[in-house]
Amino acid sequence: MKVVEEEQLITVMDGPWSPTDLIREIVESGTQEDPFYVMDLGEVVARYHRWKELMPRVEPFYAVKCNDDKLLVSTLAALGTGFDCASKAEIELVTSIGVAPDRIIFANPAKMASHIRFASAVGVDVMTFDSETELMKIKQYMPHAQLVIRIRCDAASAQCPLGIKFGCDPVTEAPRLLKLAAVFGLDVIGVSFHVGSGASETDVYARAIALSRALFLVGHNVGHKAMRILDIGGGFPGGTQSSIQEVSAVINSALEEHFPERSVRVVAEPGRYFAAAAYTLAAMVHAKREVTSKECADETHTMYFINDGVYGSFNCVLYDHQHVVAEPLNDNGSVPAPCSVWGPTCDGLDCVLPATRLPSLAIGDWLIFRDMGAYTLPVASPFNGFPVPTVRPVVDARLACILKELRPLSASQFAAGRAVESPALGTSRPASRAASPCRAVFVECALK
Repeated sequence: MKVVEEEQLITVMDGPWSPTDLIREIVESGTQEDPFYVMDLGEVVARYHRWKELMPRVEPFYAVKCNDDKLLVSTLAALGTGFDCASKAEIELVTSIGVAPDRIIFANPAKMASHIRFASAVGVDVMTFDSETELMKIKQYMPHAQLVIRIRCDAASAQCPLGIKFGCDPVTEAPRLLKLAAVFGLDVIGVSFHVGSGASETDVYARAIALSRALFLVGHNVGHKAMRILDIGGGFPGGTQSSIQEVSAVINSALEEHFPERSVRVVAEPGRYFAAAAYTLAAMVHAKREVTSKECADETHTMYFINDGVYGSFNCVLYDHQHVVAEPLNDNGSVPAPCSVWGPTCDGLDCVLPATRLPSLAIGDWLIFRDMGAYTLPVASPFNGFPVPTVRPVVDARLACILKELRPLSASQFAAGRAVESPALGTSRPASRAASPCRAVFVECALK
């Protein structure tokens, strides 16, 4: 996705609005049949300010893998975040918009040699490791690297556990690796961990921070005198109904206990926290059929086919363990009945919702799916010839006045006027939007 292409102009709304009302306007224009997203830039900005309010000591380094939409990355860069990159392509994306190399951590413990050489060439010096072979590779291709040892400390309840693939044991492996790095003449400057995504267990952060403190002491004792970075990873919730208030209290308390000195720089790698709630997906019902239960001839079930599926946005159902919720764009008053929702491809596995309840829908009706910004678009493909959804970025006028002055954003990216300046949209009509707590925090901070 390109920030400066015409379809990626940021629409400035000069009055109250909501993603649902804007989607309705687009649909009622009669020219939109493919799936699309409405991206609320104000939600991204508000979440940044909420983060700084709750965890002022922790610098967010956005996990680019979560959603590499260039406009999202540019907005976060304008706000001052750092970036967690895992590949050459992600580093290229972030540096291409003018982000300084010292705002990037190459957070992949198993890097390709060519990617290490590229990081060295562009000045991205901070990178992670968790094995002896990775240390040997770094010594060969980038001996001046500033290293961060990745340890394993999994949350028992994580929906997406990462410790099975990355992270050395903090007790049996990490001390040996710290010594080996010193023998190789490599500089280790910190410790990182990732408790896993979708974890409800907040105390795991306290355990991981305590383990990191112990390894800071081990590192110092074996010769790494410049231990100064603690990376507490990701796993922070990002849905509309979620909050980081509880986990932030645990983190703040653990940092005060184990890292009271302010000389240690604390960073995190939030992805879905920034991306999820900012994107609302709209998909159209293009086919349906009634099927009868094999067990009871009197029970019927409706299969709805929509123009996005698991090869597109809903890959998150398969790979990110997300539970999506379908909402009819327009309420026709009918009683919700058993049904299933299917994607457009010829693959029998292309099922979005195998069992749900929806009001009776007609061909041409639309469904909306909220909180769809995380681990959706970056993995989507045009399999079977069905297009990946487009994105329509939107921001209200007060926020636009601030954002357009922040680089790498520019005033030329903001389309003036109440309506989206696109053939797919007619004249905008009044809409309503209740101010969210996150948005209220942004307005209070930004307009002082």
